Amino acid sequence: MSKPLDFPGLAQFVAATAGRNMTKAAYAAVAIGVVMMLLLTVDPSYEAAHHSVDALLWACLAFFVFEWVVRLRHAFLLRRGWSYALSGRGLVDAVAAAAVPLALILGASPKTAWLLGVFWVLKVVPGIPGLRQLRRVLVRESGPLLSVLVIFLMVLFVASVAVYFLERDVQPVAFGSVPATLWWAVATLTTTGYGDVVPITPLGRLVAAVVMICGLGVFGLWTGILATGFAAETRRDNFLKTWESVSKVPFFAALGPAAIADVTHVLRTMDLPARTMIIRKGQTGDCMYFIAAGEVEVDLPGKKVTLGEGAFFGEMALLGNNLRSANITTTQVSRLLVLDLVDFRLLMARHPDLAETIDAEASRRALENK
Repeated sequence: MSKPLDFPGLAQFVAATAGRNMTKAAYAAVAIGVVMMLLLTVDPSYEAAHHSVDALLWACLAFFVFEWVVRLRHAFLLRRGWSYALSGRGLVDAVAAAAVPLALILGASPKTAWLLGVFWVLKVVPGIPGLRQLRRVLVRESGPLLSVLVIFLMVLFVASVAVYFLERDVQPVAFGSVPATLWWAVATLTTTGYGDVVPITPLGRLVAAVVMICGLGVFGLWTGILATGFAAETRRDNFLKTWESVSKVPFFAALGPAAIADVTHVLRTMDLPARTMIIRKGQTGDCMYFIAAGEVEVDLPGKKVTLGEGAFFGEMALLGNNLRSANITTTQVSRLLVLDLVDFRLLMARHPDLAETIDAEASRRALENK
């Protein structure tokens, strides 16, 4: 007799695999659901295949309901149920699962209720790393961004009042009140310029010109703040990744935090696939390599030597012998840290003990390879 299906075990497995990132099945469900929702609004297509469209929509909804229930149950098992339910991810999962059924229960027509499937797109958001970076940038730069927003609102209001005063008598319909004038101010300050409402008096046009120039300045400030924030966040992420790679190399284990920071600033990270030629014998070298992850093979006369994580090679190019003495190839996917000659000399000037260690290791290898 077959053993009954262990649903709690299955639920825990699904919750664990879903974890932090959307599963491939969930991405597929979002894509299929959104496409079917769009076809629902095209009458000829929907009439031709309404059974298939309805079936796929219900299948996607069933998947999202199941996923939400499993995650909610798993969270309560870990005593984090309310934390998950009230989190951004939990609210998105809840809306994706409940919005359409709730609309149907409240009497909305099926075509109207299924339009709420647009919320399914939000389930993709937690799986996009770039959006998490954007959130960090917005939080870090919230002060400058809000300051520019205040300037934007001030210009918007002052321009609306000014044009209302100048144009209300000649264009009472378009500029008969400050709230009505705000439409023109928004379109002008954002440099959209629909042209449906425009000032016709000389002073009104002068104000419009100033508003357009102010709009360029405001959005230029916003763009500059976000670009600078993204650049700083990218540098920070790259620094942390390189620091992590450097700390894994035993050669740098004895260095203090200040020295590791110096090393991290000068090293370049290189990710290579397997069977990639890194160094060719006889070439002129101007850098050395540290293996942060992976493995390389050194092709020496009469033998082959394998170097793994934590080893380094190519140091002779920085110690006087510029010609490469062997072919070196990756044997598996590898991450290398590259130290150039100029950076090497600056680094050795700050940390002479590092130069002595490299020199001693180079001498030892030279004796082994004879």
